[in-house]
Amino acid sequence: MRSVMVLEDFRVQQMPRAGGCWSYTILRADGGVEEESDRFLRLYEGRGTQRTYAYFLVDHLRWRKQEGLTTPSMSLQDLYRYMGAVGAKVAMPFGQPWRQGKRPYSSSALQVAAACLKGFYLLQCGAGANAELAVALEARRLPTQRDRDRALLGHLHTSMPANPLAPRRGTRRRHPKMLPDGARPELMEVMNTARDRLVVTWLSDASLRIGGLTGLHLVDLHLRADAACGECKSPHLHVCHRSGNANRAAAKIKPDWWLRDGVITGGEIVRVSPAMIRSYFEYMTTEYTKHAADHGMLLIQLSGPRRGQPWTADAARGMLRRAGRRANLPGRVKPHAFRHTFTNAVLDVTDGDMLVAREAGNWASVQTVEEVYGHPDLHSPEFQAALSAVWGEDT
Repeated sequence: MRSVMVLEDFRVQQMPRAGGCWSYTILRADGGVEEESDRFLRLYEGRGTQRTYAYFLVDHLRWRKQEGLTTPSMSLQDLYRYMGAVGAKVAMPFGQPWRQGKRPYSSSALQVAAACLKGFYLLQCGAGANAELAVALEARRLPTQRDRDRALLGHLHTSMPANPLAPRRGTRRRHPKMLPDGARPELMEVMNTARDRLVVTWLSDASLRIGGLTGLHLVDLHLRADAACGECKSPHLHVCHRSGNANRAAAKIKPDWWLRDGVITGGEIVRVSPAMIRSYFEYMTTEYTKHAADHGMLLIQLSGPRRGQPWTADAARGMLRRAGRRANLPGRVKPHAFRHTFTNAVLDVTDGDMLVAREAGNWASVQTVEEVYGHPDLHSPEFQAALSAVWGEDT
């Protein structure tokens, strides 16, 4: 019973702001604002980081409440215990890990949690609440060669800020979860609407993230050659981060973009295949013209009380999940699997050219592509042949 009451002690509250944006804070059980977290989250007003940090922080506050800790009594060892609890994948000697019934934080999630907690406690300790913890969190480390390469005057750096809460980061090898072989045609066979076929086609051919796809406006689409934006000669689209979309969908990355004289420039430029153009015209000339409201967004709800309104990213995920079940595909069909499958296909036809894969998939860096794809396919014929040769078996 105690754990249930603890979970109700704090909750994240979303608040609409002018311009269609949202702000996030944390409330106590009595409905009052949790002052420490609110002061910290206000530093990220109007940024997606605020929402991310709010949900990481509310989990920590619940744990802190259960442990009977406060900011003045918190120690670095207590924070180590918390990071171990949220990342634990097995039951610990003193009981089940924190966040019962939920998945442990991944390595990348632990990195975000570490940054959130360090910033949170440094802000509180800056007012004299816990000077000892502030000193412990203000750790430094020697600069690496990568640090020096990034700096204009790297040889002047004698130390770099470090986060003692962050997990160690070595050379990561992340194995992407891709679609099963032949998944695209099987999914297309079970799609019920032109909109759903458009979603599968665009995710397959453009390496779009689901937030970017559901956040597209018609003005973002330059589907004819030599568009007026002058930024790409071939058909393309501009993925623009908008925090005020009615369906609350937003692109992950946030390059600057402009709308001048009805023409979009900037944003994330994504090239468009002929199949994407065909699926667009099928959708626009049938379903969109019948139901669309005057909001200018590309993907719309086709039935129910919200018919004609912008379609949400969660609705798109649900559609793909149900379509995967109808097609009897193994596992759960997720939008990001299309992105991994697309990048893997680009690497196959370019003999592993990381630069081309980065540009085609709009990845953040070559390092990210190398971490995810820079290792052999454990099920490829080449890999199996190499093992058979070492084992002395006939291939």
